[in-house]
Amino acid sequence: MSLPALATLPATLDFLALRAEQTLQAAFAELSTDAAARFAAWAGSRQETLRRVTAASDFVVQQALRDPQMLLELAESGELERPLQAGELRAQLAAQLLECEGEDELGRRLRRFRNRQQLRIIWRDISRQADLIETCRDLSDLADSCIDLAYHWLYPQHCAQFGTPIGRRTGQAQHMVILGMGKLGAHELNLSSDIDLIFGYPEGGETEGVKRSLDNQEFFIRLGQRLIKALDAITVEGFVFRTDMRLRPYGSSGSLVFSFNALEQYYQDQGRDWERYAMIKARVVGGDQQAGEQLLEMLRPFVYRRYLDFSAIEALRSMKQLIQQEVRRKGMAENIKLGAGGIREVEFIAQAFQLIHGGRDLSLQQRSLFKVLTTLEGQGYLPAAVTDELREGYAFLRYTEHALQAIDDRQTQMLPDNDQDKARVAFILGFAEWSAFHERLMHWRGRVDWHFRQVIADPDEDLDNAEEEVVGGEWLPLWEDVQDEAAACRQLEDAGFADAPAARQRLAGLRSGNQVRAMQRLGRERLDAFIPRLLAQAVEHDNPDLVLERVLPLVEAVARRSAYLVLLTENPGALQRLLTLCAASPWIAEQITRFPLLLDELLNEGRLFKPPLAPELAAELRERLMRIPEEDLEQQMEALRHFKLAHRLRVAASEIAGSLPLMKVSDYLTWLAEAILDQVLALAWRQTVAKHGTPRRADGSPCDPDFIIVGYGKVGGIELGHGSDLDLVFIHGGDPQAETDGVKPIDGAQFFTRLGQRIIHLLTTQTNSGQLYEVDMRLRPSGASGLLVSSLGAFARYQESEAWTWEHQALVRARVLVGSPQVGREFEAVRAAVLGRERDLNALRTEVSGMRAKMRDNLGSRVTAAGTAANAFEATSPFDLKQDAGGIVDIEFMVQYAALAWSRKYPELLEFTDNIRILEGLERLGLVPGEDARLLQEVYKAYRMAAHRQALQKQPGVVSGDQFHAERRSVLRIWRELGLN
Repeated sequence: MSLPALATLPATLDFLALRAEQTLQAAFAELSTDAAARFAAWAGSRQETLRRVTAASDFVVQQALRDPQMLLELAESGELERPLQAGELRAQLAAQLLECEGEDELGRRLRRFRNRQQLRIIWRDISRQADLIETCRDLSDLADSCIDLAYHWLYPQHCAQFGTPIGRRTGQAQHMVILGMGKLGAHELNLSSDIDLIFGYPEGGETEGVKRSLDNQEFFIRLGQRLIKALDAITVEGFVFRTDMRLRPYGSSGSLVFSFNALEQYYQDQGRDWERYAMIKARVVGGDQQAGEQLLEMLRPFVYRRYLDFSAIEALRSMKQLIQQEVRRKGMAENIKLGAGGIREVEFIAQAFQLIHGGRDLSLQQRSLFKVLTTLEGQGYLPAAVTDELREGYAFLRYTEHALQAIDDRQTQMLPDNDQDKARVAFILGFAEWSAFHERLMHWRGRVDWHFRQVIADPDEDLDNAEEEVVGGEWLPLWEDVQDEAAACRQLEDAGFADAPAARQRLAGLRSGNQVRAMQRLGRERLDAFIPRLLAQAVEHDNPDLVLERVLPLVEAVARRSAYLVLLTENPGALQRLLTLCAASPWIAEQITRFPLLLDELLNEGRLFKPPLAPELAAELRERLMRIPEEDLEQQMEALRHFKLAHRLRVAASEIAGSLPLMKVSDYLTWLAEAILDQVLALAWRQTVAKHGTPRRADGSPCDPDFIIVGYGKVGGIELGHGSDLDLVFIHGGDPQAETDGVKPIDGAQFFTRLGQRIIHLLTTQTNSGQLYEVDMRLRPSGASGLLVSSLGAFARYQESEAWTWEHQALVRARVLVGSPQVGREFEAVRAAVLGRERDLNALRTEVSGMRAKMRDNLGSRVTAAGTAANAFEATSPFDLKQDAGGIVDIEFMVQYAALAWSRKYPELLEFTDNIRILEGLERLGLVPGEDARLLQEVYKAYRMAAHRQALQKQPGVVSGDQFHAERRSVLRIWRELGLN
């Protein structure tokens, strides 16, 4: 966002500069000889700047002529050449209001101060000593200071007359809260803007300290009226700020001031979409700041919905249509704020994303448009090229707006219709002539309007023939049930439905179902607009019957939250991706039906089919949680669950699309679990430490956190599937006996147990977004009867002297997922020592074979004796991919046997925990023939790929017995050759 260039003063404006110079000299001469000399000395060194400003702005000349002393003071103070420091402007006004007596004097001092600052701000803007951000900030600070200091001057006067307002509930003195809306709320005020305010007060009650008390509301209404008069009334000194109160509840017909309860009730029950749009930028600009923040927090759920809210686009589109009608009616096409490609369209783009996504993505809950655009780019909502154009276009439009208003301090966004002001505007913007400026302006308006249409415009608007029917319109009669049954079935059959009566019945069931019958008018209109689009896209698929069967439950689930229907109506690409994924996987269809917020993931095709790598995953989750207050546990838990759901969907979508092979699917799902566990551990640690203090190590130093989460099974082996649970073991390195240092101290053993319980609670608690993971802790020392968390020493002792062979087999796949690096290294040393000890191979083979036999007996397919009977290879028999003979567990047991048998001599076998890389090591070391090792790897991947497919089809990991004949026989052959039986 660059400053407009400085242009040479054109000859057409020379006479204005000359006339201003002469009149100013005369005014200073009339003031005093000394003043004239001081002005001449100052102006002599800044002649070019003085000529620029006075030629461009009648307001500056008029104010200097009205009060030459003010210009001289500004000049000699250096304020025209430097930016003000934070708080400096307020301090100056506070000094001006000291010893102010009477409301008339208050009004005079406020107006003089405003005119002084307005002159300074316009001077710095035209002379390009201030950029757009500084100008808007100074104007907003000026408004804040005038509003708040005027209020605090009036309040004690008002209390002396009518008593002090006291809250009925708290018994505390009450102050008014003044909310600044629109550009004031966002610190984006323009040079001649009015200010939109809303007044509130915390609670009802009466005034005290006078004979005749007033109701609190009446007290604040009268106070509000006095404040408006102090700011808005036009006197010989002008005005401070034009004050608009029409954004308050019920508009001009509503009470001037409302209690917090009344405001909350109004917005909850009657708040309209445009009021949500307005409330995005609301900020406390005066009165009780602390109470004001509480009010904004109360109103936040009205503004930002926790679900995806694509109804916001409809509302913004309707608002834009009303504005366009007004523009056409009043002939305001040249209005750079309201016309096509104007300032309002950039604001609408940003606020559309804020209203749609801001309830879940807290980074969008900002007021500043520039900051929102940066977030939209950073979070991937808009490409950098788009946000760059919007940022540059908006800045150009705002600079133009300021140029229009700087001329005469007049509230206008209309391009001038006279040559003199055209020359001024072009000159202020750095152009030699109007035509060059206007060409650039129209370029930016064109780009803004194009981007606006991509976000806000109706999806049917870009049809070549404006009279063409809406997409899917041919299906509307069928949906509205105005056809007879035969005609409806014929239309469905012709479109490719195999079972037309069933499809028609499904649609009829939806139409007459309780969810749809209970819909309000607006929701029903949205459903009626969506179903024809759904049918039009469904018939493009090979199996439209299946698409309809899987998608209609989702439609029914979201019928009462019709914003989701708007999302799909507004985004044909998202609807297409939804149907494709649901047709491919009933598991995905069920996930989206249970958690419709996942529809958000369908909006960005590039992101949907390209899940991030492990570091990006972890960073994204950290960033999300950083935006949530530490004390808001509910939001943190929801954010974790949504993150998991969203990324798990992206992995499944990528697998279906073929962009992610099996091994990468497991990698991503494992990385996802690790990123979540890392943040869950951090949350649980903070909460447990906050309650009990920090535990100690044996040397007395504080733990930080000296705790690890060890993953076993699939998560340990980096082989997670779509519905896998987590096999976890918790280990700590603290002193079990030493007490924590908090106000409620407990010993270390208790602390880490409670930490472990907290972790499990965060992982397994059911919320609106489900649970994070099912957790299995049975692999900890002594199983379900053992301690939830073991010290590292206790874990080592158990593994060395008490653990069974099958527990050592499980340890082969164990690895540290998250936690203390030091304790992690110590765990790895224990693991290596336990697994690498000398073993009797005959005894080992017997124990591994015995455990495998028990598992086959208990978990394998009974009708084929776990795949060992003669009928095991028949098409009518089942083959359990995991448990039957020749299946996944046989391969895992062989790998574990090999690691236990040979890792003492070859410790490098313990480097990895996944079967594929352990098999690579066995081949490299010559412990297993290369052909056999590679065969086991390929078979293992084939089994797992089949199990993934089954999971995505919501089927158990069982296929027909006529599959994988060669693979199963090969696995059993290698099993026997290893001496297992």
